[in-house]
Amino acid sequence: MELIIGLLIIAIGSFGQSSSYVPINKVKEWSWESFWLTQGIFAWLVFPLLGALLAIPEGSGLFQLWSSGGAPLAIIFGILWGVGGLTFGLSMRYLGVALGQSIALGTCAAFGTLFPAIFAGKDLFTGDGLLLLIGVSITLAGIAVIGFAGALRSKNMTDEEKKAAVKEFALTKGLLVALLAGVMSACFALGLDAGTPIKEAALAQGVDPIFAGLPVIFLVTFGGFLTNAGYCIQQNIKNKSGHEYFSVKKEILINNLLFCALAGVLWYSQFFGLEMGKSFLTGSPVLIAFSWSILMSLNVTFSNVWGIILKEWKGVEPKTIAVLVVGLLILISSIIVVAMAQN
Repeated sequence: MELIIGLLIIAIGSFGQSSSYVPINKVKEWSWESFWLTQGIFAWLVFPLLGALLAIPEGSGLFQLWSSGGAPLAIIFGILWGVGGLTFGLSMRYLGVALGQSIALGTCAAFGTLFPAIFAGKDLFTGDGLLLLIGVSITLAGIAVIGFAGALRSKNMTDEEKKAAVKEFALTKGLLVALLAGVMSACFALGLDAGTPIKEAALAQGVDPIFAGLPVIFLVTFGGFLTNAGYCIQQNIKNKSGHEYFSVKKEILINNLLFCALAGVLWYSQFFGLEMGKSFLTGSPVLIAFSWSILMSLNVTFSNVWGIILKEWKGVEPKTIAVLVVGLLILISSIIVVAMAQN
């Protein structure tokens, strides 16, 4: 029952993340860089800080926790993850919510699961390591099938249909950006791993296991914010779009801030849910190690649901939709295989 609860919590957080790009359509009169920076303030600073405050031990503080070890490395990995987060946003821009998230998150799932295991010296060809490798291989197979569905979609759609679904659709450029996003985004998992001493210190001081990992998440997202903020400000200067933040009408500014805040809290919910869910998976070390891949696989599944709702797959042949569904089923099977193997 605890395993089911843990997986359900992760799924709820995943649904939040997959929904976080929907508010983009509600932001008015702002360029991409203006929206991305503003939602980033909420997603990578405001809400992660509020979450971290839940894990302050009695009679202590965040800086005392962060001094337990691993904080600088967590921030460095966050800066590297920020490159992934930045290109992740660009992948949505060129491929749409469904295909962009599928490729980027699938790649992220594989590398984010295997990197920490490899760096910890785990043998991937025996025991639990082999189970991890099998789960990741199934995940990659699902992503490959989804990518094939995306290629079929591109082939079968006219230029007008592509632009109607995704205004700046560009398959080749989008795939390259999405693959880069996936590899670099895996650094988030490495950042969480680097901050383990902080989480252990919080637990030792009586912090509820549900919240103990949240101070580490803030360090990683803070690093990511630095990367994204630098790029967005540079784009504001280059495109002369910096005036947009306050040149719009008051009601539009309020509208944009509200939807950026909504996007931010929905995005952050995936990691809030991940840490909460992992606290229920302590009886299964392999599921904890595979939890990153579980989160990313669910993100891909829910993002494609949104892609269908937003009509990004409108006009494609039934065969293409069938291929997409097969890819999603393969993704979900990776979770089932690992969970059943543990039982």
